[in-house]
Formats: sequence, C-alpha cells, structure tokens
Amino acid sequence: MQEYFEEYKELFQNLANKQQPHTLFIGCSDSRVVPNLITNTKPGEMFVVRNIANIVPKYRISDEFVATTSAIEYALYVLNVRDVIICGHSNCGGCAALYYDKEKLDKVPNVKNWLKLMGEVKYEVEKLKFKDFASKAWITERLNIINSIENLLTYPDIKDKIKNNQMRIYGWHYIIETGSLFNYDIKEQKFKLLNKDKDYEKIYNEIFTDF
Repeated sequence: MQEYFEEYKELFQNLANKQQPHTLFIGCSDSRVVPNLITNTKPGEMFVVRNIANIVPKYRISDEFVATTSAIEYALYVLNVRDVIICGHSNCGGCAALYYDKEKLDKVPNVKNWLKLMGEVKYEVEKLKFKDFASKAWITERLNIINSIENLLTYPDIKDKIKNNQMRIYGWHYIIETGSLFNYDIKEQKFKLLNKDKDYEKIYNEIFTDF
C-alpha cells in the first residue's frame, strides 16, 4: 500500500470499475513462474490463467466445473483479448509428474486425472525412447505447449480470428535459470530463442503497449 500502490495509484483508479486486458496469459501454477515479471507488464494488461503444467484443454461444454476452460472462454469472448500467450517452463513439475509411477500418482488422484489431458504428448515422447530423463522432460514441456496451441484452436471462431489477423497466439518456453524465452514458430514448427535486442523486443512491442 505504501510503495507499490502509490506508484500506480492513478492506474488503479482507472481500473477500479473495469478491465480491458489485451492479452490472455496461460501459465503454470509453479511458484517460480511469475507472469508479470516475465513480461514486465502492469496490472490490467493481462488476464492470467494458471494451472498445473499450463494445459489448455480442448473446448467442450460441460456440466462439470471446468475452471480453465471457463476462464479461457471468458477472456476470449467477454474480454475479447487480441493476443494469447501459452507459457511453459523448464523443470516443470507437472510435466515430470506425467511419468510418476502409479503408486505416487494414486496419492494425488485429481492431479492424475488432470494429466490425462497430456496423454497424446506422453505417447509421442515415449516413442522417442529417450535414455535420460532431462531430455524427456524438455521435449515433454515443448510438445505440451504445441498441444495446448492446437487445443486452443478448437475454441469457437479462433481459427477464423487468426486467419483474419484479429488474434495472435504465442507459445513460449521459459527457462527459469537463465530467464531465456523460446517462442514457437508455427510456420517453421520449431522453437526459436527470443533475442532481447531484436526478436524479443519486436514481439514485446507487438503485444504490450502502455495504457
């Protein structure tokens, strides 16, 4: 209240009765992943959805309590965000949990059920037959980001919005120990390091603007 709030007092007054975020940030619940720190954004700029392993489920209408799907739905069709960032990260515990033994997963039944959404990712990774777990985890994190991008495209009208340049989707792989960001190039189908002086600055300026 004495420091941070006072610094952005006018901004908070403008945000008091409405929000107009331009970006939906879908990230992991991991305590080391701090969306506003990664993006250097102010309150009101991003609508943030966080869950274990930054998973985007395929769109469906359900009688169950679908927190992630409903939050994404709200951002897309009520707040009308124009950019979406799906941000995975290195050393992701959620992705690693995909390979826990049955006894360990049985202790967290809801997590076990949630990770079923990554079934296709696990299948593709297992086919690669990695000998070391670090490589398996790295590829799992990246394929999970790609899979979430594909799942986001199942939401109503999203493909058309992208085709008509009304929306952009970014897939980021954040490396905790270095602060590096890799962005998934959908056309070339590979992750590219965002150079702070060039690529990162360009994408940052495309997405984030001062209010």
